[in-house]
Amino acid sequence: LVTWNVGTAFPPPDVTSLLQLNSLGPAMDMYVIGLQEVNSRITNFLSDLAFDDPWSIFFMTVLSPLGYIKLSSVRMQGLLLLVFVKHVHLPFIRDVHTHYTRTGLYGYWGNKGGVTIRLSLYGHTVCFINCHLPAHMENTEQRLDDFEKILEMQFEGENIPSTLDHDVLFWFGDLNFRIADYGIHFVRESINNKRYSLLWEKDQLNMAKKKEAFLQEFIEGPLQFKPTYKFDLYSDVYDTSEKKRKPAWTDRILWRVKNLCQRASKEGEFSEEEQTISVTLNNYISHMSYGISDHKPVTGTFELEVLSQLYPLVTLNPEGEWSAEHDVLISYSAVPEFRSSAWDWIGLFKVAFRHSNDYVTYAWVEDDEISSNKDSKQVYMSAAEIPDAGGEFLLCYYSNNLQSIVGISQPFQV
Repeated sequence: LVTWNVGTAFPPPDVTSLLQLNSLGPAMDMYVIGLQEVNSRITNFLSDLAFDDPWSIFFMTVLSPLGYIKLSSVRMQGLLLLVFVKHVHLPFIRDVHTHYTRTGLYGYWGNKGGVTIRLSLYGHTVCFINCHLPAHMENTEQRLDDFEKILEMQFEGENIPSTLDHDVLFWFGDLNFRIADYGIHFVRESINNKRYSLLWEKDQLNMAKKKEAFLQEFIEGPLQFKPTYKFDLYSDVYDTSEKKRKPAWTDRILWRVKNLCQRASKEGEFSEEEQTISVTLNNYISHMSYGISDHKPVTGTFELEVLSQLYPLVTLNPEGEWSAEHDVLISYSAVPEFRSSAWDWIGLFKVAFRHSNDYVTYAWVEDDEISSNKDSKQVYMSAAEIPDAGGEFLLCYYSNNLQSIVGISQPFQV
């Protein structure tokens, strides 16, 4: 999970270390990228609505060759939230919904607020909220009020839980909490001597978590990195401008596990609900080498352990040899409870596809059906649609009712 206030800059040339692409451990299954101050000048914002913005294109270009697809994104002026996931997990992710909540100018302006993506992951509900809260030392109460307002928002649709009813909720962004009481010289001296624990005690978010009931269930890893705001551009020197802003941990990642909260409130009664999802923070770090903005990006790497409650709704296979010289066949079968629609389709995708609309060609499951029995159905694709150049491809079944890919084939050669 990444949070970064990019200060209206364009993407940097390389994000290998930010995304930990060269780490020795197993590859990430999912990237959740929350940006703030994505060139939010109105003209840029309007052109970005018509096309993908430069940051979305940039991350797709980096991640799609590595086998990730853009599952979902949501944009509100300068706030952008992107979710990328490995192909293999697609059939187990459902009910993806997005939302945004404006809190700037009393709710009329989207320069501040939150953007949210929620989904069901292997049968567990997970929600991501990327926030940009009001700035300045004196606005702690306003920040807390705005976050409460963002938490109260409701997704449109049936049977979608409220934000706090999700099994896991991640809250992150430029939360703009500052270090209270201490003067700038004491703060800078403490940072130079790595005496961060002195500053934690006066961090406004840490102080609020002790008082505010609605924050007490949120967990955060230890802040063992320098405050990430405010830096001179392209340097790791804190603000030398006339304003000389006091350093602060404005960029944060917190999470909340619903069952843990319920169990804690039952005073140790563990029997009531089995813990079927657990969240472990593996690392929580800042990335000092990125200088395009006056904030440094922060990442949290999490391990989610889930008891899978799902199986793919549709399994599908290419039949025989595929080439552009003849029509080709796809066979698929669905589980009995799957409700198909006349608008469902099967797409042919290059292995490094970027998102569900990035198909080479597709077949309607009803219009292009050629045979059907109790166990499986066959659909054809015309030879004219098959790419002459060949290569490695995948088939994906897209459900119109669920607005997501619910089945994916093994890679195969054309």
